[in-house]
Amino acid sequence: MSELDQLYQQIILDHAKARKGDGLLEGAPGTQTGESMQHNPVCGDQIRLRVHMEGSIIKDVSWEGDGCSISMASASVLTELASGHEREEFLNVLGEFRELMRSRGTMAGDEEILEDAAAFAGVSKFPARVKCAMLAWVAAEAALLAANS
Repeated sequence: MSELDQLYQQIILDHAKARKGDGLLEGAPGTQTGESMQHNPVCGDQIRLRVHMEGSIIKDVSWEGDGCSISMASASVLTELASGHEREEFLNVLGEFRELMRSRGTMAGDEEILEDAAAFAGVSKFPARVKCAMLAWVAAEAALLAANS
C-alpha cells in the first residue's frame, strides 16, 4: 500500500470515529431547512441528513445514521466540506465527488476541490462500496432541493 493510500485510509478511519455533524440540529429562526432520509438496501446503511440555509449559503449540515465506516466517514467529510459554502458551489463539489465515485479507480480526487473527500478515490475501485460513500451525498442533494422548494 502506498503512503498516499495509507493517508487516505487514515482520513476515512478518523472521520468514521470522530464524526463531524453527527446529531440532527434544529435550524435557527429565518433559516430554510431541508431534510432527506436515504437507505442502502444492499448493505443496510441509512442516513437522515438535514441542511439549514440562509439564502444561498449552507449554514450547517447535520445528520444521524447507522452504517459502515465508509458511509459514516463520508457523511462526516461532507458535513465539514458543505458548511459555509454557497449552494451552487457545493453542488459543483458534489458533481466532482460523483464523477470520482464513477471512475472505478481511474482518477485521483482533486484535493483542491474535494479536500478530505479525495480520500474516497480508492473506494471507487469497489462498485459495491460506492453506494456506501455516495449515500450522504445523495441525501445532501435531496435536502438542498427540499430547502429551496
